[in-house]
Amino acid sequence: MSGSGRGADTGARSARSHALAVLRIRSRALAVALLPAAVAVVLLVGGSTGHLPGAGWDLARRFLTPVAVLVLLAAAGVALVVARARPAMSPTVPVAEEAAPDLYRMVRDLADRLDVPAPSAIALTPDCDSWLEDRTHPAHGPPSAEEHGDMAAGGHPVRGRTAAAPVLVIGSPFLWWMRVGELRAVLAPVVAGTGPSAHPDIAAARRFVRGLDAAVAVTSAPRRGPVARGVLAGVGRVTRLLLRGCRGHAAEMERGVAAAAADRAQAVDYGPRIVAQEQVGLAYAGWDRLLTRVALPAWRMGRWPSRLNAGVVAALTELSRRDRLAEGFTSRLGERPACDLLEEPGAVDEAASLLAARLFHGGPAERGPDWSPVHWGDYPDEVVDRKWRTDAARLHRVLDALHVPPAPGGTAPPGGPTLSRVLTHLTGAPPPPAGPVPPGAAEDAAADAADAADAADAADAAVATDRSAALAARLTAELAREEAAAAGPAPQGAEPALPGDGGELPLFPLQPPRTGRDLLADHIAAMVCCAAMDTAGATPGLDWLDGPALLLGGARVPDLSPQVMALIEDGDPSALGQWLTRQGIRPEKPVRLV
Repeated sequence: MSGSGRGADTGARSARSHALAVLRIRSRALAVALLPAAVAVVLLVGGSTGHLPGAGWDLARRFLTPVAVLVLLAAAGVALVVARARPAMSPTVPVAEEAAPDLYRMVRDLADRLDVPAPSAIALTPDCDSWLEDRTHPAHGPPSAEEHGDMAAGGHPVRGRTAAAPVLVIGSPFLWWMRVGELRAVLAPVVAGTGPSAHPDIAAARRFVRGLDAAVAVTSAPRRGPVARGVLAGVGRVTRLLLRGCRGHAAEMERGVAAAAADRAQAVDYGPRIVAQEQVGLAYAGWDRLLTRVALPAWRMGRWPSRLNAGVVAALTELSRRDRLAEGFTSRLGERPACDLLEEPGAVDEAASLLAARLFHGGPAERGPDWSPVHWGDYPDEVVDRKWRTDAARLHRVLDALHVPPAPGGTAPPGGPTLSRVLTHLTGAPPPPAGPVPPGAAEDAAADAADAADAADAADAAVATDRSAALAARLTAELAREEAAAAGPAPQGAEPALPGDGGELPLFPLQPPRTGRDLLADHIAAMVCCAAMDTAGATPGLDWLDGPALLLGGARVPDLSPQVMALIEDGDPSALGQWLTRQGIRPEKPVRLV
């Protein structure tokens, strides 16, 4: 027997052993639930036949019989919750066989070579990962050839969902970036997992653990009635106890399944898999940059790029060009991409892009007036330009609320949107409040005046730093109000955000909340970009790895971050002023806002 064969058998034996341990825990729980009933039956039969006479036995029968009934009812309730609880199902884009016959053919051929059952269906996830997912639970609904593409090898719909193999979930970036041979090599260990999944003991153990996990989620959900809360609290304690007992064996069972699948897959496309794993790492890096730098700014504005997976190809190609370690990868782009296995890659890309916006940002399920798609060709004008002007408008609204006057010598009307107004406020002496002071502004003005008096003999940088902090705090509050108003109250009786998920979106937020300093830096940079576009002929652009970019004379302008941070943190406008002069930008000229 070959080494890989012995490794596969060892992993399979380990998985079966731990699966049996999980099933033994289930059997013990059932035995504990039936034990009082069994004793009560013995006592009742003994009393009716005259074998257990006496007052003591009568007392035991009167006491134990209702206890046994209560225990049986409680066990039946727990079993009912576990059986009816819907296990979590990953949000995916289903791919029917008629929409990707070549992809299904490739996966089935791979399963034949591995001598394992073929997956029952294929779905895509907007992430760089691939796995098998069991969707045979009755709560997941009846099979649908149109929705799930559940097809047997002969092209006929699978009749029984309980007998169906797991669904193969493929990371959508892999389809667009990888070549056909690379995708096949990456999927080999995943598809090989259908073999251990078909073992009855492993399948039963997985169903039991998933049922417990789903029941814990059900009992943790908020309930209205106190009776329901009390009942579900008791069910939750029992299911958590069983889940803790199964956790170690379930983890070892999955490790054994993974080891068996990996060892079985070594005989198929082993050489290409080594090269393909390098592409997996590259895809992770490019996909993350594309989401956080390019997609996130659009999502925050109510727009979602409709061709994210096509964009990842451009981003990874650019990353390969910039990274000397990845220079050799660009030569492979002449081979057939795996997305050619789809009949309509554009439609699938759009569906995956919308799902990505929901998972990573919490966007709506469908397009609408405030949630519309944007194509890459329109991204600079419809996202970048609008983002900068929106941020600049917010900055000036906050300055208006602080009664900041226009910069001396500016050509804009009082309170006009000029870059000089921002620079003067952050670096100049504190101006006296003009006009009536709204509630809350008096305290800020008094604090600014006190700070200025205390630091009269200190450097101007201290004043600028205090003003930067105050402006950052105002911007943070303003942005929070806008986001709260845009979100609105949650409708009563709303359905779960995603199929199989009862939690709130986003499920996987991309970034933690931005700090006030980061927000202020973004808004000042946006104001600089607006001034560059309106006074120096610059244009908005898109960098596939860095997101919004400012183009001057067709070339990308160097990063503004060092100059802006020197202004915010040190109160030093000299670096930014010299940069503006070199670029021919007029800070005293008014800019157009949205």
